[in-house]
Amino acid sequence: MDYRKVQLFLAAARLGNMTEAAASLDISQPALSKSIKSLEKTLGVRLLERGRFGVSVTPFGQALMQHGQVMEAEMRNAVGEIQAMRGAQRGHVLMGCGPTEATRLLPLALQALAKDQPEIQVTVLYGLNEALMPWVKQGEVDFALSSVPTRTTDPDLSHERLLTETATVVARTGHPLAQYKRVTPDMLTPYPWVLPRKRELERLAFDDYFVAQGLEPPTAQVETTSTVLMKSMVMQSDALTFIPAELIYWEVRAGQLQALQASGNQWARQVGITRRRKGSMSPASQRLLTAVKSVAKNF
Repeated sequence: MDYRKVQLFLAAARLGNMTEAAASLDISQPALSKSIKSLEKTLGVRLLERGRFGVSVTPFGQALMQHGQVMEAEMRNAVGEIQAMRGAQRGHVLMGCGPTEATRLLPLALQALAKDQPEIQVTVLYGLNEALMPWVKQGEVDFALSSVPTRTTDPDLSHERLLTETATVVARTGHPLAQYKRVTPDMLTPYPWVLPRKRELERLAFDDYFVAQGLEPPTAQVETTSTVLMKSMVMQSDALTFIPAELIYWEVRAGQLQALQASGNQWARQVGITRRRKGSMSPASQRLLTAVKSVAKNF
C-alpha cells in the first residue's frame, strides 16, 4: 500500500472537504481525488462518500483511518529518531494535555525543554480524557499528560503515574462562606453550583461526598466541560464549584478565588503520562517527557 496515498486520504477524512484538504496539502483537487480513488481500487472498498457538502468517512474508511493515524505517528517518530542519530537537535512533539496539567506542570516543563533544547517544537492539543485517550490510541498525539486511571482498562494504552492531586470546593474571595475555617456539607447545599458533567470523575466524587453525609447532592445550575467558565462564574457570583485545587493556583495567588475547607472531602486522583503500549517515542518526545517528570517531582 502506498503510504503517500494513505496520507492524502487521512487529510481528506479529517477535514471532510476535498477542496480544503487539497489546499492544505498544496496539491490540486483532481490529483487528490485520483489518489484516493486509486487507494479505494487497491483495497476494493469505498473509503469516502462524496456529497454536495463534502465527504464523509465510510466504515471501511474509519478502519483505515484508525490504523493509518498510528502509522503516521510511527513514521513521524522514525524521522525524529533518524534526525537524532545524525546529531540534529531539532524535532517536533505532538502531545495532548488536560486542563489541570496545563496550569503549571506543562508550562514549567516546556520552559525547561526550551532552555535545554530550543530547536524542538511542541504542538499541544488541549482536552479532557474522553478526547485525549482516543487521540493517543489512534496516533493523533504521541502521548497525553492528564489524569490516569487507577487500573488500566485499555490494553492498547499504558499509564505512568507522576503525582497525586486533590479537588476542592471553590468560591470567590469574599464569599459568605469564606469567613469559616471549615464548612460542612449542609452549609454548601443552599448555594448555586457550576459543575462538571455527571460522568466526569470530579462530579462523581462530588455526588458521593454528599451521599456519604446522608444528603442529596445539590443540583448543578450549570454543567460544563469548560474550567474557564466554571472559574469565571464563581468569580462573578456566589456560585460554587468543585475542581482540582491546581486549577485555581493562579487565581488564588491573584486574590480572586479561594479553596473552602470542606469537612470529609478526601477526593484525590493520579496524574501521569498515557502512551500507546506498542508505539515508539521520538527522541524529541522523550526529552519532553524527561522534563515533565523532573518538574513533577517538585509538585
